[in-house]
Amino acid sequence: MTRRESGALMGAAFLCLATARNGRAQHTTHEHHVNIEAFTFDPIVLEIAVGDTVTWHNHDHAPHTASSEDGIWDSEALTHDASFARTFSEPGQFEYFCAFHPHMAGVVIVSDA
Repeated sequence: MTRRESGALMGAAFLCLATARNGRAQHTTHEHHVNIEAFTFDPIVLEIAVGDTVTWHNHDHAPHTASSEDGIWDSEALTHDASFARTFSEPGQFEYFCAFHPHMAGVVIVSDA
């Protein structure tokens, strides 16, 4: 094997290793949707990855909110056809409810990618 061939082989190996490492570290973010309809959140439990965005869409004619139990976020009143989006930057379990109708509840489970 010549020096040139050896150098090319080493460069290719390094490129493969760097690509593999970056592939594991990178996460393609996704958009998830929660429908508010018939006084329920659908889905009630949503599993996502860090960096993903959840958008709540109110299809009811009554106003609703998506308010976190721990006060981290609050959508304010969502009227008919209004929506609210939040990007989750940390892992955890985030329980939420509707401030107008506390029996409406859901959870977003965020995991590391």
